[in-house]
Amino acid sequence: MPSSTRFSIIEHDLQTYPQAMAEQEYLRDALLQGEKKFHLILTEHPPIYTLGTSAAAKDVLSREVDGDNIEVYQTGRGGEVTYHGPGQLLCYIVANLSQEQDLHLHIWRLEEVIIRVLTELGIAACRDKRGIGVWVDGLKIAAAGVRCRKWVVWHGIALNINPNLNHFKGIVPCGMVDAPVISLEKLGVQVSRAELGKMIQEQTQKVFASLLQC
Repeated sequence: MPSSTRFSIIEHDLQTYPQAMAEQEYLRDALLQGEKKFHLILTEHPPIYTLGTSAAAKDVLSREVDGDNIEVYQTGRGGEVTYHGPGQLLCYIVANLSQEQDLHLHIWRLEEVIIRVLTELGIAACRDKRGIGVWVDGLKIAAAGVRCRKWVVWHGIALNINPNLNHFKGIVPCGMVDAPVISLEKLGVQVSRAELGKMIQEQTQKVFASLLQC
């Protein structure tokens, strides 16, 4: 599929969570001022627990897991408590939804990108009534959350490639005690981040095609 001139791809090997938020807020502000771009950011973070607007402090069970002291960061995205760390690919999208004004559709598209990528890898992934994100056999493999200002959105979806799954034990993921997580590694799927990044870029262009029209 031909690339749109609006489609901007930004990749980082590793960013701290505050660095990632600062970058997205800079791009958000440019869109609010009239820039015509759609940004896809692919990155990873050092271990961190992030609290969404619906988060409860009690859902952070421990800040020390596997000998690691995990920082806790309050964020303005929707959702509850999530974990980010090495081996988890963050797919952030900063885009203007004013022509559609549908946050539910935006979340559906974030999930759809990951579902299609996993399908390409031979994994039967789906949505689940228990919560937003992408699931495999009742286990969450990708968590999503967004923030919106005047129909410009940022944040996105996180796919577990091969993170330290023990780090999830320090929280109640997304507020659900019965929602254990899974990764591509645990499913026996070997794929590089570079390969995944390319697949995500291609599916993002397809799924978000209506926002990429010049």
